Amino acid sequence: MRVKAVFFDIDGTLVSFRTHRIPASTRDALFQLREKGIKTFVATGRPWMIIDNLEDCPFDGFITMNGSSCFTSDFEPIFQRSIPKDNIQRLIDSGLANRYIFEFASDHDMFITGINDRVLEITRLINLSTPRIAPLEEALESDYYEMMGYFTAEEAMEEQVFENVLPDCLPMRWHPLFTDIIVRGNSKSVGIDHVLAHYGINLSESMAFGDGGNDIPMLQHVDVSVAMGNAEQKVKDVADYITTSVDDDGVLQALKHFNVL
Repeated sequence: MRVKAVFFDIDGTLVSFRTHRIPASTRDALFQLREKGIKTFVATGRPWMIIDNLEDCPFDGFITMNGSSCFTSDFEPIFQRSIPKDNIQRLIDSGLANRYIFEFASDHDMFITGINDRVLEITRLINLSTPRIAPLEEALESDYYEMMGYFTAEEAMEEQVFENVLPDCLPMRWHPLFTDIIVRGNSKSVGIDHVLAHYGINLSESMAFGDGGNDIPMLQHVDVSVAMGNAEQKVKDVADYITTSVDDDGVLQALKHFNVL
C-alpha cells in the first residue's frame, strides 16, 4: 500500500497515560516515516497551547481541538471554526454553569469556570496544570474553538443539552467525566480533509491512529485506520486493525504490519 500521510492522536496513542512520554519505538517510527517522505500530522483534542508532550518529534501539521483549528508546522492557518457566540449566550442563560464546570480554549488562551475533584482527575490523567479561572461571560469576548464540559452524559441529560442549549455544537467524549465540545460539523475527519487538500494528498493515501471516542470520525474516514490496544471497545469496533497498546510499541507494530515501515 502507498501511504503519504499518517495522522496521530496524542494522549493514549503517541503518548502513554502511564509515563506521559512518547515511547522510544514510536519516536523512532516517526522519524523513519519522515525519512521515507511520508508526512506526519497530529490530530488531537488538545489546543495548541497545551501540546507540550511531543518532545523533539517533528510534524508537518496539526489538527487541534478535534478539527476546529488546523495549521502547518510553520503555523500557517489551514482551517478554523469557532463556537457561535449565541450558543455561549444560551449556555449562560441556561444556568448549567451553576451546576457544572466549563472550560474554553483557543490556540493561545484557555480559562475554566472553576476547579473541583473531577477537573483535577482529568488534569492528572493528561499531566497538565489547571488553566486560569474566569467567569463564563468571558467566552463572549474572544473567539474560542473548543469547550470542555465536566459532566457525565447521564447527569446532564446530554442529548437535551445539545438540542436545547448548544444546538450548533456536539460532544466529542473520550472520558466519562467530561466531554470536549466543538461546533457541529467539525471533527478530526473534517480537519483531515482540509489538511490533505492543503498538501495535495488523496484520502486514499491516508492512515490514522487513535484510542478515544473523539477519534472515531477520523478512523472511519481515512483509508487505513488503527486502534491502539488500550483503546475503548467502540473505537476498536470501527478500526481496520487493532494494534498493541501505546506502552507495547503499538504504533511501530501497526506500521510494520501494513508494510509502511
